[in-house]
Amino acid sequence: MHSTVQGHVVMSLVVSNELSFRLVVDLVYDPGDPFAVRLTFHLPGDAPVSWVFGRELLLDGISRPSGEGDVQIRPVGEELSQVRILLRSPDGDAQLRCAAPPLVAFLARADRLVPMGEEPAASALDAKLADILSRGCLG
Repeated sequence: MHSTVQGHVVMSLVVSNELSFRLVVDLVYDPGDPFAVRLTFHLPGDAPVSWVFGRELLLDGISRPSGEGDVQIRPVGEELSQVRILLRSPDGDAQLRCAAPPLVAFLARADRLVPMGEEPAASALDAKLADILSRGCLG
């Protein structure tokens, strides 16, 4: 069994140039899906909204524009102190903004669990361990 990395990050949901509101976003990294990060936020009166996207996309987006599809991440300003996350769906778009340091800290914790670039080895090890445990023996 493996542990996960969880984080709660305060982000702003940008409605327009004049209007945004703060919300707590849950980030989860699970080594069972070693390339992905799950981002979930809750809007009052609605079901939670979850997105799964590449851990590397989040890492890259902190320092340079990344993503061309449904998830686009880019630094805001020249100091790279803020990050904009654009989520596109058929139901509409959501633009989130947050400080970069909490994202960096979350990714550093995920990297300690499964170092970037070692994901296939980690998932193969998890699969082998699950196989061994399902047989009820260690030899």
